[in-house]
Amino acid sequence: MSEFFRARFGAEPDGVWLAPGRANLMGEHTDYNDGFVLPFALGQHITTAAARRADGLLAVSSRQEKDADLQVQIADLEPGSVTGWGAYPAGVAWALREAGYQVPGASIAIDSDVPAGAGLSSSAALECATALALTSLASLDGRMSRRELAAIARRAENEFVGVPSGIMDQSASLLCQAGHLLLLDCRSLETAQVPFDPAPAGARLLIVNTRARHELSDGEYGERRSECEEAARRLGVDSLRDVAAPADVERLDDPVLRRRARHVVTDDQRVLAVVELLRSRAFDPESYREIGRLLTQAHESLRDDFEISWPEADETVAAALAAGAFGARMIGGGFGGSVLVLAGPDALAGPDGSVAAAVSEAFARHGWTAPEFLEARLSDSARRVG
Repeated sequence: MSEFFRARFGAEPDGVWLAPGRANLMGEHTDYNDGFVLPFALGQHITTAAARRADGLLAVSSRQEKDADLQVQIADLEPGSVTGWGAYPAGVAWALREAGYQVPGASIAIDSDVPAGAGLSSSAALECATALALTSLASLDGRMSRRELAAIARRAENEFVGVPSGIMDQSASLLCQAGHLLLLDCRSLETAQVPFDPAPAGARLLIVNTRARHELSDGEYGERRSECEEAARRLGVDSLRDVAAPADVERLDDPVLRRRARHVVTDDQRVLAVVELLRSRAFDPESYREIGRLLTQAHESLRDDFEISWPEADETVAAALAAGAFGARMIGGGFGGSVLVLAGPDALAGPDGSVAAAVSEAFARHGWTAPEFLEARLSDSARRVG
């Protein structure tokens, strides 16, 4: 990264920081409903090299966006003033300024191995890596908690970029620990680290990037959030987190709102069921088979009740299960992106029974672009590395 920074800015960086992408084992579209989520940090990262500047300018260059450098005065930043990928780092500078922090001018070089548009939260990783760089350049290390930094990064995405996301992605990038899932209560923001190790059960996690690209800013995500808010209003609760049981959503006359609410309420229950399995029977192979069944239930709920799946995801889940996987589901905001597979030992034995072979064959049969397979390593959160 230092060489890339020197090539773009002709100087040495003051430091290098990285922030991971994330996958979410369970709890999709529950975060903005004040519910529970269970994400983990990935081994793929956004890396930033940065140096302070005296002219108040935010200058950002990305190795992946070679012809789209950003240069803007931090004092001039307002929602809508920057569009495209540059809105994410610019939004962080704006959100820090709006929170009352003095943000210095900065030169920032960015590199990434998080697949963009794959539902692995490359946007939140970019926000968090930028936030760590800017707060360090501003000598704010130690004055801000990771939770406050996650809230600032979320504000950047919500108010500056215009994506009405919840707090999960930024929290996962900043709070996860290697070998653990992060249980996050999105109402209280209380967290707990939940050990997760499928290896004793002969299983492992695999991410399948279907290469069907998604964009959260295209409207469907915001529409689902509005539907959930309307369902909560009609049920007389502050949020769908407050619905006691799935049967309670049957009081909704609108069939669309009823389906949306049913997904959120049942997915909250699935998060807590996974946590209970891991806390009570963490070393029992049958626990991972049950987690797999819950994953598949979640996919069916996202497909049928929340209606945000897509053909490549549905085919990936079907092929993985046929190849012997314990379970699988789409992850992320929907309408494109990735599938998380909990592959059992039968799915890993030999090329004919492997998930990768089965999914690849299914994609070839449909004439789709070949998928990408990523090992899902439960990694550490954002940090300074240089």
